Amino acid sequence: MIVYNVTVKVEPASAQEWIDWMKGEHIPELMATGLFVDCRLCHLLEQDETDGITYSAQYVCKDREAYQNYIDNHASAMREKGLKRFAGKFVAFRSLMKII
Repeated sequence: MIVYNVTVKVEPASAQEWIDWMKGEHIPELMATGLFVDCRLCHLLEQDETDGITYSAQYVCKDREAYQNYIDNHASAMREKGLKRFAGKFVAFRSLMKII
């Protein structure tokens, strides 16, 4: 199993709107691709939240092929929606992990 992790630091004033968007729109749309079998949205604890609140969105897919399908066919459009809605209000980085 592969975990596609997106760590996002969101400015405090936009955090609740971002959570609502993630839970109500983004995550359901991503899961509707059929390429992921599970997901979770986590709030990182014990972080300095002065300049932003840090979250980790973790999406689980069965193999690297499903992940690559997402990257090749869906990721750009999905990222663009977040950028348009929350431009300048967050920073993000992505990582790929294998469950062992």
